[in-house]
This record gives sequence, C-alpha cells and structure tokens, in this order.
Amino acid sequence: MEQPAGRRNGLVNSRATVIEALRPSSPAQQGGSTRGTLSADGSAAYRADIDGLRALAILLVVVYHVWLGRVSGGVDVFLMISAFFLTASFARRMKHGARMRVGTYWLRKFRRLLPAAVVTLLGVLATAYLLYPPTMWTTIWRQAWASLFYAQNWELAFSEVDYYARAEVVPSALQHFWSLSVQGQVFVLWPLIFLVVAFVARRRRVRAELLLAIVFGVIFAISLAFSIHETTTNQVFAYFDTRTRLWEFAAGSLVALALPFFRAPAALRAGLGWAGLIGIVACGIVIDVQGGFPGYLALWPVLCTAAVIFGGVAPARGGPTALLSSRPLRFLGRDAYALYLVHWPVLITWLIVTEQTSVGVLDGLVIIVVSLVLARLVAAGVENPMRRLPGLDARPLLSGVVIAACIATVAVPLAVWQIAERVRVEAAAAEFANDYPGAAALPFGEGIPVREDVPLLPDPTSIDDEWVALEAECAGSFRPTSPVVARTCAQLTSAGEASGTVVVVGDSHAQQWMGAVLPIAREQGWNVVALLKGGCSFAVDEPPVPGSRDCERWRTAADRYIQRLQPDVVFGMATKTEPGGPGERVLGGLEETVEKLTLTGAEVVLFRDNPRFTEDIFECVVENGADSVLCRADRTDALAPWNPARGLAGDAHVVDFSDHLCPDGVCFPVIGNIAVYRDDNHLTHMYSATLAPLLARELAAAGVIGAG
Repeated sequence: MEQPAGRRNGLVNSRATVIEALRPSSPAQQGGSTRGTLSADGSAAYRADIDGLRALAILLVVVYHVWLGRVSGGVDVFLMISAFFLTASFARRMKHGARMRVGTYWLRKFRRLLPAAVVTLLGVLATAYLLYPPTMWTTIWRQAWASLFYAQNWELAFSEVDYYARAEVVPSALQHFWSLSVQGQVFVLWPLIFLVVAFVARRRRVRAELLLAIVFGVIFAISLAFSIHETTTNQVFAYFDTRTRLWEFAAGSLVALALPFFRAPAALRAGLGWAGLIGIVACGIVIDVQGGFPGYLALWPVLCTAAVIFGGVAPARGGPTALLSSRPLRFLGRDAYALYLVHWPVLITWLIVTEQTSVGVLDGLVIIVVSLVLARLVAAGVENPMRRLPGLDARPLLSGVVIAACIATVAVPLAVWQIAERVRVEAAAAEFANDYPGAAALPFGEGIPVREDVPLLPDPTSIDDEWVALEAECAGSFRPTSPVVARTCAQLTSAGEASGTVVVVGDSHAQQWMGAVLPIAREQGWNVVALLKGGCSFAVDEPPVPGSRDCERWRTAADRYIQRLQPDVVFGMATKTEPGGPGERVLGGLEETVEKLTLTGAEVVLFRDNPRFTEDIFECVVENGADSVLCRADRTDALAPWNPARGLAGDAHVVDFSDHLCPDGVCFPVIGNIAVYRDDNHLTHMYSATLAPLLARELAAAGVIGAG
C-alpha cells in the first residue's frame, strides 16, 4: 500500500490502493452495459486498452510492494481513470437529456463495490483474531469501521500525524482501503456536481459540457494548488487528504470531456501512447512517490495516463494499444479489483506470521500466487455474481438492501468482538482487583506480595488508552490568549474551593507523570492545568523531536501564560535519556527555564527521565512473557550512573524514581503485575499512578505539600 515517508521504513512503508475503476469494462463483463468514452457523435466506445492499463498498473503495484520496497504511483492512475469513466457516463446522459438519477447511481455503485470489500474485511478480521498479536487488534478495529464507511483515508491521515499514536512495526492489513475511501467520497461528490450543472445548464440554456469543463478546471486548479502547499508543509497528512486528491479526479473528468474533440495524426497518437506507458512504468523508480506525493510530482502519472488515453482514441499502427489490449492483460484485468483488495492483507499477514520485515524472491512469488488465487475466488464467487443478480439494477431499493446487509455482515461480528473483549478485560480486572500493586510491590515501596497467576494489566486491547489526559479545554480564567497554547491546554478544576493551582508543562514525558500527579492533586484540592506538546520539551535550548512543529513559538507563549497564571507548583522534566544507551543528560537550557519559573513564586518540581528502549517493551512482554530477559535492560545500559540533574536541587526539586523503574540494577518491563511501559519509551498510566504515594512523600519532604 502506498504511503508517505514517516515512522516506517522499507517495504512496510508501502500502501496499496483499491478502487472500483479496476473492474473490467467490456460489455460482456458488465452484463451487457456499455462503459467507455464519448466518441465524436456522443456514443460510447469500449476501450480495451484502458482495461489493460489498469491491469498493468495493478501488476506494477504488486511487484513494487512485494519485491522492490517502493511505491509505484499506480494509485494516481486509478483515481484518474475512475473519474474519467464516471464523467464520460454522466456527460453522455446530459448530452442526450436523460435524467441524472443520482440516488440510483449511488445505490448501484456501492452495491457493486461493497460485497468484495466486505469479504476482504471479514477475512482480515478473522485472520487478525487467529494470527495477529492482540496489540494490533485495536488498530484493526478502528480501521475496519473506517474502511466499511469509506473514511479510512481520514483515519490514517490523523493517526499518521498523531504524535501519541503507537508506531507499529508492521502496518495494518487494512491500510490499503484509504484509496477506496477517497474514491467513495468522490463517487458521492461528483454526481452532485453533475446534478447542479445539469440544472444550471437547463435554466441558463448553456452547454452542459462547457459548464462541466469550467467547474472541473476550477477544482483542478484549486485542489492542485492546495495539494502542493499541504504536501510541502505536512506531506504525511496530505498523502491521505481527500482535498489534495480532487485535482487528480478533475483531471480525469477534463480528459473525458476533451476526448471527443481530440484529433491527431496516427504517429503522434502512437508516440503519446508509448510516452505515457513508459512514464507510468518508470514513475516509481524515477520519482519519490512515497515521500513527495501528491503535490506537483503527481502530475507525472496523471499526465502519463492522459497521454495513454488520448493516444488510444483510434488505435494507431505502432502504438501500445495492441499490448494493452492483449489477452494476458485482459485476463489479469478481470480480477484487478479483487487483487487490489486481497494482495496487501496477504503480504502483511505473511510478514506478521514469519516475523520478517522484507520478502525474498520465493516468498514473494508465493504471496503473489496466493493473492491471484484469492482474487479469482473473490471475483468469481462474490463480486461478479452480486453484480449480475437479475433485477437489482432495475430495482434500486434492492440495492439498498444489499448495501445494508453488507454493512451488517461486518458491523455485527466486529461489534460483538469488541464488546466481548471489553467484558473479558473488565471481568479479569474485577476478579483480581487487589493483585495489581505496581510500584507498591517493591521492597522500598510498601512491599505488597504479588500473585503470579493473574493477567497482565493493561490488557493489550486497552494499551491505546494508557495516556494520561485531562478532558476539559482550558476555559475561564485559565483560557490562554495565544492560539498555539490554547490548542495544547487542558484543565482539571477542583470539586470544591481550590487550595492552589499546579501546571504540568512539557512533552509526552512530562505528560506521563501526570498519572502520579493527579491523585495528589485531587487529594490536595488543586486545580490542574496541563500544557503539553508532543516532542517539545519545556527547556529553552532543547531541540524538538523531528516532526514537532512550532515548538519555539509554543515554548515562548507557554512561558508567558505561566507567568500570567502565577501557579503554586510547576511540574516538568529534568533530563532526557538515550534510546538503548546510558547517554542521559540535562535538558538544554533547563537552568534558564527553571530560573524564570521560580521568579513567578512557584515551586518547581522536575522528574528524572525514564529509560528509553530500541524496541516496544509492551509488545515484547505480550510476545515473550513478563519474565523474559529479552524485555529487560541493565540499569547501567539505560541510565546515567547518577542523576545528571541533581545539581539543580537548589532551584528545583528533582524527583528521581529510577529505583522504582530499575530496582536492583535491572529495568523490568512488569512490576507488581502492571506493565511499566506502553511502548518503547513511555510509562503506562497504570504504573505511573502507583507511584503517586511515593511522589507525595517526596513533595512532603520538599515542603511542597503538608506532611501526612
């Protein structure tokens, strides 16, 4: 599946596409209907070469995914072709004065799309239940719902830019539904455009084709400009953003409208066809599709596709039409939609089961053969029969029944699975409620005995909820004047008259310690304000994590906010550890930051950082067990020999819980039956909360709160 550059590298970075335009278009295969392009006289002409182009594109994408570890740009070809056919069909109706029948179109379109997609979704859900680690289930659940309702691209867009989203070693087997979602949204939008244009054309007595050309030209220009801007500023989000893709659909529409008027010598048509075809094949090799799309670089496959379409208007001697219309490509093209649906889940499942991150020649051949067999079964057993059921096209309401049944076929078992898991987790937590002491099990805690036969908490299906968060946005006297701070500000207001106000400020590592701070805040009757920005430490000279935008602006504005608020206590971070190494250090410019905070009269409490690892420790525990040495680390390999921030004690109270994270010189993944880490470098909310009594002692000893 094709995707932008991001957290993942190599083969697992690629994302497949699935679009309805992959289905064959010949009259025989479409139950006698004619789909194609508008000829000069307004009739429809079947284009076998476009079927072949789609088949070649799927072949390229599969090969790129399985063996080359790159993405091909094929998604852009398919998006454009889908709009090309859609526009040709509606333009033909408008030309002959036929009713638009938009509702009927929607019912028919999604009735044809959903059955094969639903079979794929059910297959992935069953496979995930049987073979995938439980830590992947929540992702599969979210993406299954999003894919079912054609919103997968937005699910991926927001998760890709979400600093707090878990980075998975292998991507979800459903991520390839993003392109189907984009296309589904256009299948809803485009007919509305045709409906409005047809109405205006009748009222104003102007040519509908001219109005369509103007409308799609405007969409093309605006969307392309926006796509270039967003790809430059936020490429990861832009890749999945429907708005950055509309111009590609508009390009297909413009080609469909212009094609009846295209005239060119045979030699020019042949040259156009070959240039376009070669460009499509070379796109993924020459261009950084993965990291540079869908901005202006996406013009390459779009223009190449247009060249092939224009070049095949009337087959020219020496052109690529014969190749694209050949029997092997047409044979592959009959299952193209199904092949797109199944090949990515097969690839991802292979990687998960074999615990590999790449595919060899023989492995890849097996994956492709299995995908071809499954695609044939889906196409012959589900897609084609559902498309050809007698009476469905003539009775739109029956199409609605089919759509509802398809949705229910996925929604019911998916909801039951989620509810059953939630009930199981809650029952286990209730049964063993007193057997999760966490840090209190340590000798220098309370030394509570630990049972060894209880389920691990948090449960793998609940790990995404292990971020400490305040639900309410800052309001009233706590509302920041700066928008950049307001977006990162949350509050917890004391139930009674507040005894003071505390601020927790910094990045996600400051946030995780709120699990220990909040129980004390509730006991003390504090108002709590959280100023948290992922990847942006609150220290004037500390470099932000790559991808954390506006960090300097945020720090400056957050400092002004704290100066105005005049809190009683400010909690933050003192040090930063090194992933997989002992290179722990004080945050850059922390002394200056602490000095400015103390001038407000606030007590400053800073936490020593926890160990960071090179692998997901929670995942390691789930796969290997809580006692596995693979999930542990020697303290000397994870932390500095002494606390680098101890010299700040004169200006700030430095809290060091390293003995409660790495007791007896070993950094354990599970303490007191609670997982210490939610990923490779963040504490779970559950474990952090068990440190609250120990933090209260530290604060009392420092005079921040009253003793006992």
